[in-house]
Amino acid sequence: MTATADTPVRLTQYAHGGGCACKIPPGELEDVLGGLPAAPSAAGDTSLLVGLATGDDAAVVTLPAQDGAAQAVVATADFFTPVVDDPYDWGRIAAANALSDVYAMGGRPVVAVNLLAWPRDVLPFDLAREVLRGGLEIAAEAGCHVGGGHSVDDPEPKYGMAVTGLADPARLLRNDTGRPGLPLTLTKPLGLGVLNNRHKATGERFAQAVATMTALNRDASAAALAAGATCATDVTGFGLLGHLHKLARASGVTAVVDTAAVPYLDGAREAVRDGYVSGGTRRNLQWVTPHTDFGGTDTDTRLLLADAQTSGGLLVAGEIPGYPVIGELVPQGPHSVVLR
Repeated sequence: MTATADTPVRLTQYAHGGGCACKIPPGELEDVLGGLPAAPSAAGDTSLLVGLATGDDAAVVTLPAQDGAAQAVVATADFFTPVVDDPYDWGRIAAANALSDVYAMGGRPVVAVNLLAWPRDVLPFDLAREVLRGGLEIAAEAGCHVGGGHSVDDPEPKYGMAVTGLADPARLLRNDTGRPGLPLTLTKPLGLGVLNNRHKATGERFAQAVATMTALNRDASAAALAAGATCATDVTGFGLLGHLHKLARASGVTAVVDTAAVPYLDGAREAVRDGYVSGGTRRNLQWVTPHTDFGGTDTDTRLLLADAQTSGGLLVAGEIPGYPVIGELVPQGPHSVVLR
């Protein structure tokens, strides 16, 4: 069916998945990347600080020092299918999500380019314009230029950004620098995935979810750096448990989570109870199960902890004022993650 400007359009019905829940499952992605050789570089070139090795949020390359000041370039790209029906909100969410990768490395975004896939014979371009307008607004809020982009004709609508930022190479946030004794701070509540899945199935709109997804991680990143943190990641499509497993594995530690301290969005538990759990979330849980000591945690809580977030918060190894501490890092044990 071809939509027209006069026909109410539910964008989520034009895609098989939604938001970061449409990512390739983490286990399958690691199988693909594991077969790739290391990227070639000139002999003795150590400028690539962060690459494929630990599955971090962005690539980081150092630049030659200017006037004695060292700088690093942070590069990332992120795009996905519609997570909400409103095109303007989808654009804002996708842009905030792409910018988050730079904040998760301790950088500041400088310039972005749009990535747009559009079913040109099915959806009117007026909707695409609204998607791009939303992305431009969030980029402007972040103080990040948008300098064009790339578009293709595609059966499914997709939108996101490739973002370039700058960082101090001596003050990066990485996922491989956690150490025992550090508390774990989470800067946004969980439950975005199940609420988005309910929205896709029923058309119900969850303003609290949209507000959370469009909130920049800029202030949380600055607070983490001010607190002296060096280890962080953002919580997106692999869920809290997936990203925590990757951080613990890269850092050679075990993460202990106080499940009672983890914050959730209003309505998230009800959405799980009513069955609005995406396939991406179930795949996340399956992937982390061999690496997690669940203790007596109930099934609904496990699903929420594995819930595929879109534009989620930062997970920081360190205590950040104003945000909840949800656990701590301890010496490495038989599991990457332990729930209590």
